[in-house]
Amino acid sequence: MVVRMRHTRSHTGNRRSHHALKAKVFTKCSNCEAPKETHKMCKKCGFYRGRKIVDVVKKAEKKQTKKK
Repeated sequence: MVVRMRHTRSHTGNRRSHHALKAKVFTKCSNCEAPKETHKMCKKCGFYRGRKIVDVVKKAEKKQTKKK
């Protein structure tokens, strides 16, 4: 099989220009001041935008009981 329409290196590079990885952006948690990713729940306290989303202590206890 023969390649009929070959793309130049510049055309391929233009297409791949959006494939680069972006650095993660961190902010301080409003509740515990720990660094967290933007638009994500804090992994240390379980708060997001001033509201408690996940009970982190309860989740850790559940994980401990599951290990035993």
